[in-house]
Amino acid sequence: MALLVISCSLNPASRSRMLAQAAQASLTCQGAEAVLLDLREYNLPLCDGEAAYSAPGVNEIRRLVEDASGVLIATPIYNYGVSASAKNLLELTGGAWREKLAGFLCAAGGRWSYMAVMSLANSLMLDYHCVILPPIVYAHERQFDDHRVIDTEVEARIDALTSMFIRFTNVLQPAPKQAP
Repeated sequence: MALLVISCSLNPASRSRMLAQAAQASLTCQGAEAVLLDLREYNLPLCDGEAAYSAPGVNEIRRLVEDASGVLIATPIYNYGVSASAKNLLELTGGAWREKLAGFLCAAGGRWSYMAVMSLANSLMLDYHCVILPPIVYAHERQFDDHRVIDTEVEARIDALTSMFIRFTNVLQPAPKQAP
């Protein structure tokens, strides 16, 4: 099964997308099959608890999450929390996350929001029994130029996260389905 990296920013100049691209490249360099899903390519509706679940693109994304061995979520941090598009993604795809391995790559304007993913991580753990990788890649604006990550420490953290991600997905393969 493929590993999925989701870029949750809708900003065309997104730094979290740069993290997602770097993670996908790192996974590929390590021999893993890695798919990059960019939410900019979908016009997802806000979750309304009803009609939004059948909107165009939602089922495709749900299948990608469901079929993935694990998912890395790359999200910007706004107001000390993950982006609304990241939370909306989880609300629209819900059960597809069941028992997934999940990790985080975050881009923020400053250095002090490094725990901003905890609300989303707790929801993934408690609602969907996900296993959350403990190292979270967190980078602030001075660790990027206009096109890529420029900080070697951030690059090393991405490589460490993706290496752990590959090892854990190999260990945490889903249990075979039992016949009724």
